[in-house]
Amino acid sequence: MELRHLQHFVAVAEDQHFTRAAERLMVSQSGLSASIRALERELRAPLFVRTTRRVTLTEAGRALLTEAERILAQVRAAHDAVAAVQGVLRGTLSLGTEQCIAGVHVAPLLAEFRRRHPDVEIRLRQAGSGALAEDVAAGRLDLAFAVTTRADTEQLRSLPLTREPMTVVCHPSHRLAGGGPVTPYELGGEAFVDFHPDWGPRRTTDAAFAAARVQRTVTLEVNDVHSLLDLVEEGLGIAVVPRHFAHKRPALPALPLKADTETPYETVAMLPPPEATSPAARAFMSLLDTEVLAVETVGSSAGISG
Repeated sequence: MELRHLQHFVAVAEDQHFTRAAERLMVSQSGLSASIRALERELRAPLFVRTTRRVTLTEAGRALLTEAERILAQVRAAHDAVAAVQGVLRGTLSLGTEQCIAGVHVAPLLAEFRRRHPDVEIRLRQAGSGALAEDVAAGRLDLAFAVTTRADTEQLRSLPLTREPMTVVCHPSHRLAGGGPVTPYELGGEAFVDFHPDWGPRRTTDAAFAAARVQRTVTLEVNDVHSLLDLVEEGLGIAVVPRHFAHKRPALPALPLKADTETPYETVAMLPPPEATSPAARAFMSLLDTEVLAVETVGSSAGISG
C-alpha cells in the first residue's frame, strides 16, 4: 500500500468528488481514479459509491478513512520530528478550539507561536468538543482546547486547564432576577436558549439537569456566545453558561446554578499520545505552560484565587 494512494483516498473522501480532489492534489482525474482502483483491488473491497454528482464512502471506506487519516498524520509527525532534530520547526500546526474557551487565550498564543516559528503553517478550526475530540483522535488535529468529554483513550489524552461553575443568566424583568442561587428543579418549566448539543457548555448543562432528573425545553439553539446573550437580553429565554460568559453582559442578572451533583465546566487541552504528538504541538504547549504560569503569578501577587 502506497502513501500516495492513501493521500488520494482521503482527498476524495473529503471532497466527495473526483474532479475537485484531483484539482486540489494537482493530479489528473484519470490518475486519481487509477490510484483509487489500485487501493480497492489491494483491499478487495469497494471504497466509494459513485454517482454522477458525488461519491460517498462505503462501510469499508469509512473504516479505512479513520486509519488512513491516522497513518498520514503519523507520517507528517515523523517528517516534522526529523526537521526539529535538525533545528528547524516546520510543517503544520492544526489547532481546534471551542468558542470563548476558558483557561487559554488562543489568539495571542497563536500570534506568539507564529512569531517564534514562522515556517510552521497554522490552521484553526472551531467546533464543538465532541467533534474536536474525534478529530484529535483521528489525527485530523494536532491538539484542541475543549470541554472534557470522556476518559482518555489510546488515541486521546487530556491535560486540565481550568474549571468554573455554571451560571444562570436571564432578562432583568425575569422572576429570577435579583435572587440567589437556583437549582435545576426551580428551572424545569423555563424556556432555554442554548448551544448545539456538541458544545461544551450545553454538554455541562445537560449533565447537570440529567443528574437532577429534571427535563428542560431548549427552544432556541445557537452556535455563537454573543447570539445566545442577545436572545436572553431580548427576554426570549434563560441560559445556563460558564461564569465567564456572564461577564460579557454585566446588565444581565447572573445567578449561580446549585446542583445536588457537582457538574462544573471543565476545560482541557486534548492531545494524541506523547509518541504521536507533533513537534509543533509540543512547541505550542510549551507556550501555553508559560502563559498559565504568568497568569498564576499575576493572580498570586494580586491576591487573586480561583
